[in-house]
Amino acid sequence: MADEIQLVVFTLKQGDVVCEYGVPITQVQEIIPMTTPTKLPQTPDFVEGIINLRGKIIPIIDLKKRFAMGTSEITSETRSVVVEVEGQTVGIIVDEVSEVLRLPVSSIEPPPAVIGGITAEYLKGVGKLGDRLLILLDMDKILTEHEKKELAEVKE
Repeated sequence: MADEIQLVVFTLKQGDVVCEYGVPITQVQEIIPMTTPTKLPQTPDFVEGIINLRGKIIPIIDLKKRFAMGTSEITSETRSVVVEVEGQTVGIIVDEVSEVLRLPVSSIEPPPAVIGGITAEYLKGVGKLGDRLLILLDMDKILTEHEKKELAEVKE
């Protein structure tokens, strides 16, 4: 099935605007209800803190803050999507996880230079599914090398 990819689709809302994002299911470890993370001093602004996930300490990142879209409002729909970012386990806060779907590779366009403040470096492309557009994120590039080092230090 190399001609399609399986994605976990989630939304980030900014006012009345709802954007749909997709992450390859191979990078997603699990999806958990949002819990209040323990705050840590001297971490990047978008790092909300850490949680204990079955004995493993993982940093929690507010994806909206990372993309300069404001701050996530925690609701009953808010989830932490636990992903692997270059060998590090990280939780990302999203407004809602909507579905898991298969997207034909032929439906993926290269990313434009900038989409709503998100630079192309974070993007794998834009998936077209009927009249929907899915912004495909490259989780390995969502953090800079410096930020990855900071998160590794947070866990220790």
